[in-house]
Amino acid sequence: MNDTASAPGKAPGGRVSAARERLLRTAGQLFYAEGIHTVGVDRLVAEAHVTNATFYRHFRSKEDLAVAYIGGVDRTIRAQIDSLAAADAPPDAVLRGIGASLVEQIRSPGYRGCAFLNAAAEYPDPEHPVHRAVVEHRAWFLRTVTGLFAAITAAESAYAGRHFVMLRDGAMSAGYLGDPVVAGETLRRGIDGLLRVHAARELGEDAAAPGGAPDAPAVADVACAPPPPGA
Repeated sequence: MNDTASAPGKAPGGRVSAARERLLRTAGQLFYAEGIHTVGVDRLVAEAHVTNATFYRHFRSKEDLAVAYIGGVDRTIRAQIDSLAAADAPPDAVLRGIGASLVEQIRSPGYRGCAFLNAAAEYPDPEHPVHRAVVEHRAWFLRTVTGLFAAITAAESAYAGRHFVMLRDGAMSAGYLGDPVVAGETLRRGIDGLLRVHAARELGEDAAAPGGAPDAPAVADVACAPPPPGA
């Protein structure tokens, strides 16, 4: 799925606004490559070849533009998945198609990780509009892949959907921070394995039963977040 695209805007009367489209395109490129907080309005205005007055005519603030940027990425991904589903392929093929698109993105030049996870890291306040836009997209994506798993079999489809999203998140982070080829191949194999296990649930096979493997021992002293102040 393409995590970098943005959608054109409309001028009054429904006409496409060329200036707003340039601002969104410029924001999509700069926000994704460098981060939302790093890029100021002056630079956006200069690189989009518009005036400050034009910027504020279309967007109340840079954060308003950031919400529009996230919304554009969201719409692009929805359209991509809709096109996969419209091909009348079986649900497992659609899920593999989503995975193949992610692998292609991870391996593409200029890849900087997941636009949604990056934006959420910059706006950790759950009440902030940018953060809410990220959460809304992720909720839709989870519902979509869960529905595809449910179309294979309803058994444990919620578990399979969550597992798919975690595979996606991990691969997109690993593809940026490590070897994108290895990350992409690991994602592909992970999706294949998840689909095999999920399809087996329909047949009631023991291998597909959750919790069949013994619990792994707890690992202590692994810090996944900065220590609290004063610690």
